[in-house]
Amino acid sequence: MDLILFFIILIFSVVIHEVSHGVVADHFGDSTARDAGRLTLNPIPHIDPYGSILLPLILWVATAGQFVLGAAKPVPVNFQNLRNPKRDMALVALAGPASNFILAIACALPLRFILVDITTPGGEFLLQVVGLNLILGIFNLIPIPPLDGSKIVASILSDRLLPGFLSLEKFGFILIILFVFSGLFEIVLYPLLIGGLSLLIGTA
Repeated sequence: MDLILFFIILIFSVVIHEVSHGVVADHFGDSTARDAGRLTLNPIPHIDPYGSILLPLILWVATAGQFVLGAAKPVPVNFQNLRNPKRDMALVALAGPASNFILAIACALPLRFILVDITTPGGEFLLQVVGLNLILGIFNLIPIPPLDGSKIVASILSDRLLPGFLSLEKFGFILIILFVFSGLFEIVLYPLLIGGLSLLIGTA
């Protein structure tokens, strides 16, 4: 049941993340996601067999449940359609992690003000939502293509450096796996996660 609940929270969180990208892109002039029917909270159009199901299961088994991460199918965005492609690219990229941080804050408030006891099933559920969304938000800001952080970096690179940086996206999965299993992930993410939990709910 814990695993099923975790996957429900994960799918919901990554769907919100991807829809946020599409909504902001649509606002700035690119209707690609809307035309593709991706501006919906229905999880079915967003589920990626690998990123949403297989990758989380592999990580769950490989780490004995200590670390799990997943992703929805990326919402299509044509950055050339944006009114100000470089600036708006950064805003579209930021929208996904921002949605995760907003979800984390919203679910942390009842715990922070002791409206819900953290030791109850409801409190444990809210804590899982907070922790998972903090992880998703922080992780996606890492500047490894195709993570959102890479789009933010790309928005400030010169036109000369941009193609070479974006070409790293074809090695993105390998780079992410190396980052996770090299120990750098723990070094970068855990202090930020602990700090975020302490800030939002008063304890790590």
